[in-house]
Amino acid sequence: MIQRIQSIWLLLAAAFAFLTFKLPFYQGAVLQADVKPAVDAQSTIWLTIVAALTGALAFINIFFFNNRKLQLRICIFGIILTLVLIALCFAEMSKFVNGSLALSCVIYFAILAFYIMALNGIRKDEKLIKSMDRLR
Repeated sequence: MIQRIQSIWLLLAAAFAFLTFKLPFYQGAVLQADVKPAVDAQSTIWLTIVAALTGALAFINIFFFNNRKLQLRICIFGIILTLVLIALCFAEMSKFVNGSLALSCVIYFAILAFYIMALNGIRKDEKLIKSMDRLR
């Protein structure tokens, strides 16, 4: 399970997804008084839900190593969720008068990269299994 490279990528994606709860995506001056001066995974309920689902999905996906087709589908869904998370963060930036992207915004894009690398690893495993079946 953990010896497969895609398990490492999924574990890193899960860890980075949970890091988004503490590290900001964007920081700046706010328009409204009830908005905190940084965008992170706890800024809105939707960001919290999507970030938690992204991390949980990556972590749970590690344990589906016996069912590669399901693991592939879950990984694709994780990529879509990560894109939604990034889009929600950019949408939250409209509440700010001025500001800048935090250095930790790279984490959000790293989650996407880890999911894509895990997807490639799962596809390689599937291809290897199919080629082994042809040899039998």
